[in-house]
Amino acid sequence: MILFWFLALAVVASAVFVVTAKRPVYSVVGLLANFAALAIMYLTLSAEFLAVIQIIVYSGAILMLFLFVIALLSSGVRPFSVGPDRLPRVLVPLSLFGIVALGGLLFVIALNPSAAGTSNASGAPLGPPGQANVFGSVADFGKVLFTTYLLPFEATAFILMIAVIGVIALAGDVDPIPPKARRRK
Repeated sequence: MILFWFLALAVVASAVFVVTAKRPVYSVVGLLANFAALAIMYLTLSAEFLAVIQIIVYSGAILMLFLFVIALLSSGVRPFSVGPDRLPRVLVPLSLFGIVALGGLLFVIALNPSAAGTSNASGAPLGPPGQANVFGSVADFGKVLFTTYLLPFEATAFILMIAVIGVIALAGDVDPIPPKARRRK
C-alpha cells in the first residue's frame, strides 16, 4: 500500500511538472517519468502486459514523436512571450477539490473495507503474474478488448487508417525528381 501511495504521488507530481515546466523538453522528461511511474503501478496490479505496452508504445513511440515535434516546431522562431502567472489562483480550488475527493474516497473505503483492492474491471480472478485467465493477463486483456470493447477498438483502427491515408495523400504530391534533374536527361 505504501508503494501505491508513493507511485500515486509520483504520477501526480510528474503530471504537474509536465504542465508547469518552463521548457518543452523538460515537459517531455516529466512525461517520461509519469509514464514510468504508471507502468510500475500496472506492475503492482499484476498487469504485466499493460506495463510493457505502456513503456513500448507511450515511452518509446509517443514520447519520441513529441520530441521530434518540439525539435521541428521550435527551430528558427523567436521565444514565446510569458503571460500572466495564473497558477496561484488555481491552487486553492484545486487543493479543495483534492481534499474533498480524498475524503470521499476514504468514506467509501470505510463503508466497505473488504472491497478495497480486491475488485477488477473485467471480473477475472486475481492470481499470480503470468498465469492465464487472471486479471492483467494477455488472454484476459485480449478477450475484453475483442468482446466488450470491440466497437471502440474498431473505431480507433478506422480513424488511424484514415490518418495514414491522409498522410500518404499529402506526402504523395511531392515529386521525388526535381525539375532540373529531368531536363538534363
